[in-house]
Amino acid sequence: MLDHDLILDAGYIAVAGLALALVTMWFRRDLRGAMFRLSIIVVVGVGALMLLGRYAGALGGGTLVTVLREGALLVLTIGVVGIAIAFAFEAALGKLGMPRILADVMVALVLVVYALYRMNAAGVNLATIITTSTVITGVIAFSLNATLGNLWGGIALQLDNTCRIGDWVRLEGVTGQIVGIRWRYLAVATNNGETVMVPNAQLVNNRVTVLSRRGDARIHWRRAVEFNVVYGIAPSRVIAAVEGALRRTEIRNVSESPHPTVLCRSFDDSGIRYVARYWLTELLHDEWTDSQIRVHIAAALIRHGFDIPFPHRVLVNAEVADAAELRERELDARQAVLARLELFAKLTDQERRALASELATSPYASGDLISQQGELAESLFVLAQGRVLVYREEEQASGKFGPRTKLATVDAPNHFGEMGLLTGQARAATVIADGDVLCYRLDKDGFDAILQARPELASALSQVVVARQVANDATLQAASAEARARQASGRADEMLRRIRDFFGLAA
Repeated sequence: MLDHDLILDAGYIAVAGLALALVTMWFRRDLRGAMFRLSIIVVVGVGALMLLGRYAGALGGGTLVTVLREGALLVLTIGVVGIAIAFAFEAALGKLGMPRILADVMVALVLVVYALYRMNAAGVNLATIITTSTVITGVIAFSLNATLGNLWGGIALQLDNTCRIGDWVRLEGVTGQIVGIRWRYLAVATNNGETVMVPNAQLVNNRVTVLSRRGDARIHWRRAVEFNVVYGIAPSRVIAAVEGALRRTEIRNVSESPHPTVLCRSFDDSGIRYVARYWLTELLHDEWTDSQIRVHIAAALIRHGFDIPFPHRVLVNAEVADAAELRERELDARQAVLARLELFAKLTDQERRALASELATSPYASGDLISQQGELAESLFVLAQGRVLVYREEEQASGKFGPRTKLATVDAPNHFGEMGLLTGQARAATVIADGDVLCYRLDKDGFDAILQARPELASALSQVVVARQVANDATLQAASAEARARQASGRADEMLRRIRDFFGLAA
């Protein structure tokens, strides 16, 4: 027969454990599954102990009953200790961010103490066991030196909070995010879909770089993208052009503060090497974001006429087209685009040809800010390929522009920014590239000769521009056809006057 006091005490402990499980589930709903499983272990342990107390006489007593009793008590203890440790570390001290491995160590220590206590209660000579086990422990420790090193390394990592789950780290050629810290290893998930198991002892004995963290604060990760530009262009011009383009561009995962910066890094054999530095907000997309930075750098260099160097070799190819022929083809393409635009419908073919030679090629990548509302400019953009989005921004009390309202989507072939070319007026809207875009920029100097030769074009241009303005206003104000006609007739004369004043034409 079993001691009824032992069974009663076990029942009290089981009830206390189940109560703690309920409290833990109340505070931490995410632990309900674990608490339910541990509660089942407690019920099984106390239930087995009660059944054993009832039927111990049928088993004849002796060693079998002792073994079954200690097994039932061990099961009960495992369940109660698991619940108590979970309550202490996850519910009561959860906000302190206690290392998980510390809870595992506490469970192990409590079970060892419990085992020694039960062995002593059963009359086992602990002094003899400890003396004998010392030699055995030494042999085991020597044979499991690496394993124990990983074990203590894992404990040290979590206790001093060196690395945390969710941190991005770089070590031994591996860069990835920590997804698990175990007793033996650290699990690092890379952006290539791989999970690398790094032994904890290696982390303790080698240098580990924690990315995107400064002390306990999470910060962005600074990335560097290199590019080269040919000699003959002042580095200050390259830095200003690329830095300005990157700051005006909206790229996902690139922090707006600190702003991207460009530095002159070295003078190489084929050109000057530069580095564009930006702060990455989402480390999962590092290579994709680097690629987008390169795309926008390339577009900015082409817009400003800065050549990217290439290895100097002598190539003999009979099929290479003559430079003059290529130039004529480019002029034909530009002239064809101009002929499809209403703004230049009154020009002759020769005038459109001359105008085509004044256009500057300006490619843009998706998200590039082509023109900013409020900017002063004396140029017009001819949209040859792609699509742009036009926005109106609200001016704030500070003088800056605030939230955007989408006005229109403009597809090629088309034009925008004509007010800057014809009157020098500040940009009335913000235009952003929606995908890859090819524009031709026409400045006032390139258009001045044609308008001086044919001043009567000013009247036709003013009517086209005003009609477009009124149509835009109608979009915002839902004006009727009659209202648009009245507005157009009243504003055409004023527009004509402004164009004549800007280009110095006689009335």
